[in-house]
Amino acid sequence: MREPPRTSTLNPVILGSRGFTRFWLRARTSTFWMVAIAFGIRVLAILVLHTYKFRTNDQNFGFGWEMGRIGESIASGRGFGNPFISLTGPTAWEPPLYPYVIGGIFKVFGIYSHASALVLLTINSFFSALTCIPVFLIARRCFGEKVGVASGWTWALLPYVMYWCTRWVWETSLSALLVATIFWLALTMEDREGVKPWIEFGGLWGIAALNSPVLLAFLPASGLWAWVHRTKARKKSLGGIVVSSLVFFALIGPWIVRNHNTFGKWIFLRSNFGAELRMGNGPYANGTWMYYLHPTQNVVAFHQYLEMGEIAYAAERKRQAVEFIKEDPVRFVKLCVMRFFYYWGGVPRSSEIWQLAQFKNSMFLTSSILCFWGLGLAIHKRKPGAWLFFWLILLYPLVYYMVFTHARYRHPIEPEIGIVAVYLLSEVQWRPKSPPSAFPAQ
Repeated sequence: MREPPRTSTLNPVILGSRGFTRFWLRARTSTFWMVAIAFGIRVLAILVLHTYKFRTNDQNFGFGWEMGRIGESIASGRGFGNPFISLTGPTAWEPPLYPYVIGGIFKVFGIYSHASALVLLTINSFFSALTCIPVFLIARRCFGEKVGVASGWTWALLPYVMYWCTRWVWETSLSALLVATIFWLALTMEDREGVKPWIEFGGLWGIAALNSPVLLAFLPASGLWAWVHRTKARKKSLGGIVVSSLVFFALIGPWIVRNHNTFGKWIFLRSNFGAELRMGNGPYANGTWMYYLHPTQNVVAFHQYLEMGEIAYAAERKRQAVEFIKEDPVRFVKLCVMRFFYYWGGVPRSSEIWQLAQFKNSMFLTSSILCFWGLGLAIHKRKPGAWLFFWLILLYPLVYYMVFTHARYRHPIEPEIGIVAVYLLSEVQWRPKSPPSAFPAQ
C-alpha cells in the first residue's frame, strides 16, 4: 500500500521568515536593491498620495515656482526667462540646469500637466534613490560595513528624506546626489591613478554649479582634501588640478558668457543674491524669510523689477540690505545666530497645527544633535574622512546664516548628516540591565 505524501510540519510563518532572512543576507549590502526599493517606495508615494496634482489657484506657480516659470518659457519658445507671473524677459534669477530639465519635460508631456508633474517627480525620486549608492560607499569607507549598510537603508526608507523628491519640482534631490557623489570622489582620489578621476571631479563640480551655485561652498575643501591626501600618498596632483579646472570652466563658461551677452555685465551663474540678502535682512527682519518682499508676493516690488530690470533691481536690493547691516551690525549678528538655530533646529512654522509643527522641528533638531555628536566622536576617534564631513557641514550652510533659511536648504547635505548620525547610534553600547540580586547586600 502506497504511503500518503509527507507534508512539512514547519509553520508557514517560519518558512517565510527564513526566506526573508536568506533574501536579506543577499540584499543588505546590495546597492541595486537599495536603489530599487527606494525608488519603488518613492514612486508609490507619488501615486498613492497624488502629489503630482499641484494646485492651480496661483496660476500654477507652486508647480516649480521660478524654475517652473522659466521651464514654461523655454517650452513655449521664449527662451530662458520670465521667472515670475508675467512676461519679464531674459533672466539669470535661477541657475540653468534644472529649468532646462523642466522645459524639456514640458515640451514633451505638456506645460503644467499632471503627466509632466509625474515625470518630474519620478526623475527626482530616481535621483534620491541613486543617492543610496554614495551614501553606502562613503559610510562603509569611513565607518565600516555595518554603518554603511545601516546608512544606505536609512536613506532608502526614511520618510523625511522622501518628502522633497515626491512633492517639490526643484533641484534639491539632484543637489543631494551631486554632493554625496563628489564627497565620495574626494575621499577616493588618493587611491586612483591617471587623469580620469580629475576629469570626473571637474565635470561633477561643473554640473553642480549649473544646478545650484551654493554647492560651490564645498569646492575648496573637497579639492584641498584630495590634493593633501594624494600628496601624503606621494602622488602628483598639479596636472590633474589643471585638467579638472579646465573641465569645470568649460562647463560653466558658456552660461557666464550668455549672461554677459544678455545683460551687458559679468554675472557668475545667477543674479539674485542681492534680492535674497534683502529678504533676510531689513528693519522688520526676524531671522526668517520675509516673503512679502518677493516680487511674486509684492506688487510694488514686482513693478520695481519691471521698471529697473533684473540686474539693477537685485543691485538695489543688495544696497538696501548692506546699508541695514552697516547701520546695525550687532542686530545682523543676532539675526545670523537665529538663522543658525533655525537651520539646524527647524524654522518656525506658523501655518501648521502647533503640535505637528513642534513635532517636526523636534525631529529636525534631534537629527542635528546626533549629527554634531557623531561628528565630534568621529573626529575624536580619527575616523577616515571625519574632517571632510566637518568642512562640508561647516561651509555649506554659511550663506544661509547670512540670508535666510528653509527646511529644504539642509537637504543637499542630508546624506552626510545621516551617515554621522547612524555612526553615532552604532557606537552606543546597548547593555541590558542586570537583574536585581535575590539577596540584599549584608
